[in-house]
Amino acid sequence: MTSRRQVLIGSAALAFSPLLASQGASAQTLPGVANPLGDVWLGNADAKVSIIEYASLTCSHCANFHKDTWPALKAKYIDTGKVRFVLREFPLDPLATAGFMLARCNGTDKYYPLTDLLFAQQRNWAFTEKPVDALSSLVKQAGFTQESFEACLKRQDIYDAVTQVKEGGAKAGVDSTPTFFINGQKRSGALSLAEFDKILEPLLGS
Repeated sequence: MTSRRQVLIGSAALAFSPLLASQGASAQTLPGVANPLGDVWLGNADAKVSIIEYASLTCSHCANFHKDTWPALKAKYIDTGKVRFVLREFPLDPLATAGFMLARCNGTDKYYPLTDLLFAQQRNWAFTEKPVDALSSLVKQAGFTQESFEACLKRQDIYDAVTQVKEGGAKAGVDSTPTFFINGQKRSGALSLAEFDKILEPLLGS
């Protein structure tokens, strides 16, 4: 049986915390894909277009997307109320699982600030000789202590939930990261803003 023992890296246990209430209408989710953690949506709840991104925190293509494209996409479409967006967990390794678990531990308002931090600093924690120590040091900038870091990563329920989100994504056809579902239409790869424009403008009637 899968357990948090599978997220052991070095001597630190990598497992997460309270399940979060669902944020968003079921119409915005993929058919047959349940998110036990609850989706943390950004943007207008009544937007004509929804974007679901499946990503891994240790995926360099995902980090590049969040560095190069995400700020402009958010400013142009999400902050203006045209598009609704959610990031879903699709960890490619135990370290990415741990990062998502930490992002879920302190409530929905901390989810994007922490995932943004982990993407922005990916090279400084995910690709070091001691990634667990680097991850611990990094999330302390977001208010974690060593005790709360370890406690978060020992939550079997959160570990199981992250695993279930990934399994749901796989059932929906996700086989690489990042993968986007734009009003249910699958697009793979780190799309540029220009590529998003071509997809979104017809959907928005622009």
